[in-house]
Amino acid sequence: MMSLQERDKKHLWHPLTQHKSHPNHIAITKAKGAVLYDENGNEYIDGIASWYTCVYGHCNSYIIDKVRQQMETLDHVVFTGFTHKPAVELSEKLIEILPENQEKLFFSDNGSTAIDVGIKMALQYHFNQNEKRTKIIALENGFHGDTFGAMSVSGLSVYNGPFEEFFIDVARIPVPNAENIEEVKALFTKLITEHKVAGFVYEPLVQGAAAMQMHEATHINEILKIAQENNVVTIADEVMTGFGKTGKNFASEYIETKPDIICLSKALSAGMVPMAITSCSQKIYDAFYADDMKKGFFHGHTYSGNPVACTAAIAGIDLLLSEEIQNSLKRIEVSHKAFDVIIKNHPKVGNTRQQGQIYALDLNIEMERYGNLRDKLFNSFMSKGVCLRPLGNTIYILAPYVTTDEQLQKIYQAILETLDML
Repeated sequence: MMSLQERDKKHLWHPLTQHKSHPNHIAITKAKGAVLYDENGNEYIDGIASWYTCVYGHCNSYIIDKVRQQMETLDHVVFTGFTHKPAVELSEKLIEILPENQEKLFFSDNGSTAIDVGIKMALQYHFNQNEKRTKIIALENGFHGDTFGAMSVSGLSVYNGPFEEFFIDVARIPVPNAENIEEVKALFTKLITEHKVAGFVYEPLVQGAAAMQMHEATHINEILKIAQENNVVTIADEVMTGFGKTGKNFASEYIETKPDIICLSKALSAGMVPMAITSCSQKIYDAFYADDMKKGFFHGHTYSGNPVACTAAIAGIDLLLSEEIQNSLKRIEVSHKAFDVIIKNHPKVGNTRQQGQIYALDLNIEMERYGNLRDKLFNSFMSKGVCLRPLGNTIYILAPYVTTDEQLQKIYQAILETLDML
């Protein structure tokens, strides 16, 4: 009988994969808590919460029970002209924990579409007020997704060559820091003065796909203040950072100036089913509220507001706010700090950084983002029962919040042993 790995090769096309050089994909048959199990019975600690989604642990029984009950009542109903209890309850729970200026929620399917919705909101916000603004500003090295709007505002474009001539009009500014803040402010102001700028897209505090690069809240706040003063719509991409990963519910909570729009996905639905939300302030919503039908926001996804996804999200918020998870967040943050003391002076380590649950270290070795040495690291971790996916020469940890101290130590040990073999 053929293995799942062999059967996979016949029809499946995997994301971010050159299949000629990477033909094999590990077949995972089940998962529980922080552990993945493959078809050969091997176990792996999921050190990245499956791309930052299953933060409350895989197959969490509380979430499963809530979703099962919902599936027996209402599976899906079109969200244009209809509503339902899970969507209403989710809106109430989510608005309660979002930054205080957020008032309205718009559903879509994933992080990329959440960004596309945010960009369209920003462009149409001005259009509806008889002011055509066409340029978006974004941070260098940001990553916001793979649909066309999200690709356009992403600075990590090495793989986007075939599509660049179709992108929207985007200008990029360096990530502000203590050394360049005055120059970045001047550049941002110049762009706003010389161009019709509709919006500014940014990842607050942590640029995930840019190898977990981190920046200070005070510096990004300076840029947001300029945007606010010039009626430039600010769009915070919290697809990765949202729901506890930075130490607060949302990274935007660290920043004094709140965004007009926030994009959410990944941990939003707790790794159960796909869903995204783009939230916005009342100011943004009011620009679409009119007698003129054409001023409405005519964007829609078939599965928008899916009741099952909404129920998973509600259960996820319940867990996020629970004493158990809040204590775990503190425990894991302290554990990472202790590991940092051990690893930061390792001869193979160049730089380390942490924000809440996110811990990252850079190797002082030059390597390609998807090169052979990166593959060597990944395979070494997997052979030690730990799933970590290095971003080039950056190794990072963003494990489920239910990861035990013993499992954390196994992750740390796998990193130390792998560094010693390089």
